[in-house]
Amino acid sequence: MYDYDLLVIGSGPGGQKAAIAAAKLGKRVAVAERRHMMGGVCVNTGTIPSKTLREAVLYLTGFAQRDMYGASYRVKSDITIADLLARTSHVVGREVEIIRNQLMRNHVDLLGGTARFVDEHTVTVQGEVRGDHNTVTAANVVIATGTRPARPPQVEFDDDHVMDSDGVLDMQRVPGSLVVVGAGVIGIEYASMFAALGTRVTVVERHPQMLTFCDPEVVESLKFHLRDQAVTFRFGEEVEKVEITAKGTVTSLASGKRIAADMVMYSAGRQGVTDELDLEKAGLSADERGRITVDEQYRTSVPHIFAVGDVIGFPALAATSMDQGRLAAYHAFDEPVRELQELQPIGIYTVPEISYCGKTEEELTSGSVPYEVGISRYRELARGAIVGDSYGMLKLLVSTEDRTLLGVHVFGSGATDLVHIGQAIMGCGGTVDYLVDTVLNYPTLSEAYKVAALDVTNKIRALEAFSG
Repeated sequence: MYDYDLLVIGSGPGGQKAAIAAAKLGKRVAVAERRHMMGGVCVNTGTIPSKTLREAVLYLTGFAQRDMYGASYRVKSDITIADLLARTSHVVGREVEIIRNQLMRNHVDLLGGTARFVDEHTVTVQGEVRGDHNTVTAANVVIATGTRPARPPQVEFDDDHVMDSDGVLDMQRVPGSLVVVGAGVIGIEYASMFAALGTRVTVVERHPQMLTFCDPEVVESLKFHLRDQAVTFRFGEEVEKVEITAKGTVTSLASGKRIAADMVMYSAGRQGVTDELDLEKAGLSADERGRITVDEQYRTSVPHIFAVGDVIGFPALAATSMDQGRLAAYHAFDEPVRELQELQPIGIYTVPEISYCGKTEEELTSGSVPYEVGISRYRELARGAIVGDSYGMLKLLVSTEDRTLLGVHVFGSGATDLVHIGQAIMGCGGTVDYLVDTVLNYPTLSEAYKVAALDVTNKIRALEAFSG
């Protein structure tokens, strides 16, 4: 007889949803989590604080209103790090309480401390004070420990001048200049935030391009926008070393260039938090990035141990992790369940934001799928003028054979919300004709779908006229 039917290690989006799903099935459930990390990386150092910081930046700088009131417009002229982090700490505290309350309301036991396997059914949870530990057994285990920023060994991090993305939340001051190493999602999100604050940002990326999985036209729009805010891009460059000096930092590149800046932020990917789990005692192992391999049901090589969320790798998004946790709990108890829709949106919270769903032009072209493009620009929408967004755009990729939506790409205000309209239509197999024949609220940014739909249907009609 085991102490629990399910033990979840980690309380982030994946772990939390796994625990609640199992509790709803009437199972005995416990969650092991370090006391200061309730809600996991997502709530404490990742998604929630970084997106809250972004909101604080947008509000305090008056960034979204500058198109209306001029480039010098500010809500607060001298923005301090305390101003930015006050909102973050408020939101994080609130989210932690919500998660704790949800788990307790569903009678999920909370075990405070760091979990380690003793064997494949037994886990010891070591607290932070001496003698504070629990050893429990469980019929099933879900590993949802998430990731931490990877730290290259050749870089000397001091968490003041040279930091990773977690360290941004402990900054003591807003830098006048910043080097961001790595033009992945996290690196570009922070680069755009600091640029909006007025920081001179240099982005160093070893690849020749950034965000290569996104639509190239959208990425070019973002690059143009960031360059307009004095962001400098150094593509195809490797960092050799970073020196800390009396006045700040000097970053030396392999090409011989040297960049002086107040601070350096490394965004060199993420590392699975599995080093303290003693996985080998449970018959498991992780790859060099600390990730655990699972099958379609999120089972590891040990059938009653599951893994979900960032620790299993791509797509490593809070939204997908939640559903992975729920599905893993159902599979653990042989509960019938439908698998996730393959069609999933990607949201990037840059300033301005990017979101897309479905195929890119490149993917359709390489797959020899005939399509036409419909574009709507925010500057032509009444709502775009009202909110002061003159740069946003929405792009529809439509099949010229059956008129179904193949891809939706949005750049600008509200992109991560707007994309769901296209996702819903695509998920139901709808065509562009639905958008042409439906009425959308006016004035809204959602109206961009109507404009883009009319644009693409006019192009298809013209093509048919020429063909006829």
